[in-house]
Amino acid sequence: MIETGIKGVFTTTVDKSNIAKTMKSGELDVFATPALVAAMEAAAVNALEGRLDEGESTVGGRIDLKHTAPSVVGAEITAEAELIFTDGKKLVFKVTASDNNGAIGEGEHERFIINKAKFMSKAIIRSESNVK
Repeated sequence: MIETGIKGVFTTTVDKSNIAKTMKSGELDVFATPALVAAMEAAAVNALEGRLDEGESTVGGRIDLKHTAPSVVGAEITAEAELIFTDGKKLVFKVTASDNNGAIGEGEHERFIINKAKFMSKAIIRSESNVK
């Protein structure tokens, strides 16, 4: 059983690969919101490291966030996730992010524990059912 209170961290540096202009989420050379989402998800995944059973993983199901401040190229981003609620296979994290100058985002992220083999089997079947 995974218990509330566990935490994970993910850090990255703002560079040309994760700015709004490159990620097509805007025109500026600032940390992109999709990159913020990815950093927050990575922090949640890191919180679960070593806590899942053999053959299990998690998938993201929902993220609700506010991107509250810009971060320029060269800034170091730190995303943190804290597990605040569990309900069977559902895990809910409080997520926050900051750069060298303070907070840049906050929100909530849901993940679901899945069996990797079953999940991939369903994905393949779904993919093949759309082949014409």
